[in-house]
Amino acid sequence: MADPYATLGVARGAGEAEIKKAYRKLAKELHPDRNQDNPKAAERFSQVTQAYDLLTDKDKRARFDRGEIDAEGNPTSPFGFGGGGAGGPGGGGFRSGGSQFDFGGGENGDLGDIFEGLFGMGGGRSQGGGGFRSGFGGGGFGRRQQPQPKGANVAYRLRVPFEDAAALKPQRITLSDGKTIDLKLPAGVEDGTQMRLSGKGQPGPGGNGDGIVTIEVAPHSFYTREGDNIRLDLPITLKEAVLGAKVRVPTVDGAVMLTVPAGSSSGKVLRLKARGFHKKGGGRGDQLVTLMVEIPANDAGLKQFVENWDGAGADPRSGLGV
Repeated sequence: MADPYATLGVARGAGEAEIKKAYRKLAKELHPDRNQDNPKAAERFSQVTQAYDLLTDKDKRARFDRGEIDAEGNPTSPFGFGGGGAGGPGGGGFRSGGSQFDFGGGENGDLGDIFEGLFGMGGGRSQGGGGFRSGFGGGGFGRRQQPQPKGANVAYRLRVPFEDAAALKPQRITLSDGKTIDLKLPAGVEDGTQMRLSGKGQPGPGGNGDGIVTIEVAPHSFYTREGDNIRLDLPITLKEAVLGAKVRVPTVDGAVMLTVPAGSSSGKVLRLKARGFHKKGGGRGDQLVTLMVEIPANDAGLKQFVENWDGAGADPRSGLGV
């Protein structure tokens, strides 16, 4: 993959906001849903997303800037051979293509074995050491077949509705090849959760790479998340607060009936068990409902009642010392 800064079209010193802005612009243009007849756009979308994921990860970005990893997050070779530097643990070797050559007393034999392989001298080695063995067998070059590299990973970002994330509803995702799959969300899913789709990356000599899906949980218009719990401010009438009532309350699993105790004030919190997010270790969080008593603005009957009501001497601010 190309330099991630160049892929996103930003300078090396670009801040997070500038990187995010550049990614959003490119992702909107290149998303597979908008380019179903253009496979190159899908490939470019994958590259742009992978670049964004690297540059927004502070640790990976720093390691890339220091030259410790490449644009795909793989460790770079300290000696530029593209395959991990020196041959064996002893450091006395070099790589060429798919073979590794060891110089030293490691598993591939000593210098005498190497020279035997180089010059192909037969006749065997005498007990006194006066000869060479021929061939490339146990001694010799010690040819070692390297595993074929897999294809590149493909990065995806998936925006999940708040209720779907809480209830773990399967999400449909379109892959870079145009195919769609239904993705099962893990318990404890949150912003930044990454899921690996084995074999759903780019093809390569050693098989396909993987798909890496980064989850983004969308905000909600009236729910907020607090750990594994969900919070909701619930408006109720003055009559419901004073006399108590059973009211319908929305949850991520559908509406339920909630009992409001008589004499409830604004700010009172009621708990709906196991109506929150699924936990990593099992079970679910709760939904915490905060009652918000709404007073009508121009209710003549209520105004007259309050004017004739002495309040029974109640002072709600007595605990404040004023």
